[in-house]
Amino acid sequence: MYPLELDGQSLTLKALVEVARCGRSASLSEDARALMAQSRAWVEDASEGRLPGGERAIYGVNTGFGSLSQIRIQADQMRQLSRNLIRSHAAAVGPYVAPEISRATVLLRANALSRGASGCRPVLVEALLALLREGITPALPSQGSCGSSGDLAPLSHLGLLIAHDPSDPHSETGSAWVNGKLVSGKDALALKGLKPVVLGAKEGLAINNGAQVTTAIAALACYDAHQLVLLAEIAAAMAVEALKGVRRAFHPAVHALRPYVGARACAANLLILLEGSELVDSVPGRVQDAYSLRCSPQVLGASRDAIAHVTAQVEVELNAVTDNPVILPEDNGEGDDYGAFSAGLFHGEPVGMAADYLKIAVAEIASISERRLFRLITGNLSGRLPAQLVGKDRPGVGLFGLQTSAAALVSENKALAWPASVDSIPTCEDQEDHVAMSTTAARRASEVVTNARRVIAIELFAAARALRYRRTLEPTVSLGKGTGAALEALEAILEGSDGESPSELIERVEGAMAGETIETAVQDACGALFAVGEAP
Repeated sequence: MYPLELDGQSLTLKALVEVARCGRSASLSEDARALMAQSRAWVEDASEGRLPGGERAIYGVNTGFGSLSQIRIQADQMRQLSRNLIRSHAAAVGPYVAPEISRATVLLRANALSRGASGCRPVLVEALLALLREGITPALPSQGSCGSSGDLAPLSHLGLLIAHDPSDPHSETGSAWVNGKLVSGKDALALKGLKPVVLGAKEGLAINNGAQVTTAIAALACYDAHQLVLLAEIAAAMAVEALKGVRRAFHPAVHALRPYVGARACAANLLILLEGSELVDSVPGRVQDAYSLRCSPQVLGASRDAIAHVTAQVEVELNAVTDNPVILPEDNGEGDDYGAFSAGLFHGEPVGMAADYLKIAVAEIASISERRLFRLITGNLSGRLPAQLVGKDRPGVGLFGLQTSAAALVSENKALAWPASVDSIPTCEDQEDHVAMSTTAARRASEVVTNARRVIAIELFAAARALRYRRTLEPTVSLGKGTGAALEALEAILEGSDGESPSELIERVEGAMAGETIETAVQDACGALFAVGEAP
């Protein structure tokens, strides 16, 4: 896979995933390098007092930070100022973020700097990209960011890694994984023949003043939510079929009357998946199903629309500058800023609020899935399926334990879905008097996606067992093109699993979901399904 070229303006969600999960590397474009050189020249002029009109106070260049911005810094202290900023803010705590999140964070920070509005040298971006190229994964603690000014604490741990002082045996160097082992930042760079960067004026801010940890977590969760919607619709179709439901509720003429994009796409997918099924519409006199079946387009469709909105927010953030101050050398405005603008681009609210929306959308995917699961295993609701879907282990308790696990996950999601972005605790002597808590929102969104994936895995497992039972009673009955393909894929996944615990069985299904095995089998059988954001 050839390296991704960064210009600060064209990074896509797919490319981010390739770098984060598939080991793709990245390089700095020549146009970006030129833009960075322009803004860097302005910072150097400012730090040496060479701007028109003489020396000016430029935040973070020759002043302190936050509530200390009134303190002026001499030219010979600016490098130490940058270093001290990183050291003082490397105060994150808790477990490290996943390696894929760490790689995504590195890429995002490099991309933001490559836009050329942060006033740092290209060598800083090259140091970040070397981590991706050489397989050095920074160890970034997951807690300690309020999302304003960006993800200061975890990004400062990244700063320790690439900008420590190799001559000082007591210098903090951060930590990183190399070849699967956690080592000091000093050893990590040495193992790959790399040298740390000596920070110049403003370059400490360039490293840690951004929302890239939040965005990395939210972006990967958003990407996974796209896939999860399709798997939830496959599970829903299998449940409708196993419960001998009716499909009239999915008719396109019905959804044209309330034409939400997500609902129309979901209804269309359900009809595609169920095409050819002889189990649906097979109960005389049944005119409608329970909400968890009949209202799948309304619920999953609303989740689709929410995920599409979140994706749009994240795609903006992938190529956003989140620095302070931003350096616009050609904007010769009046006043003390003169080309340097202290604004609030680092504030995490746009991503944090979107992550909170994502949590709600994905939590509902799991919630309605658990209700379908409950109907599948409840004798008086399932249309004569065996209670608890007891199989050949009779006498036994069937899938009672798995439904309990699904209920626990759905309940946990309800707590996680509380919107973190509505909270705020002032910091920095009330200079930062409204913060986003966006990193918390993103972390919880990622947890909700993980929990929901497991709930859908349980439903897929139960629906497969239910459909196998139907075929035992009616061996010649035809299943839907999509649901039949899903059943075959699941049976192949579970082949040879005798003696495994329910937990191990669900791990098999979840692994196949992540590898797109089920989705691919279904798409091959019935054609492409409508993705999030697409309409029939």
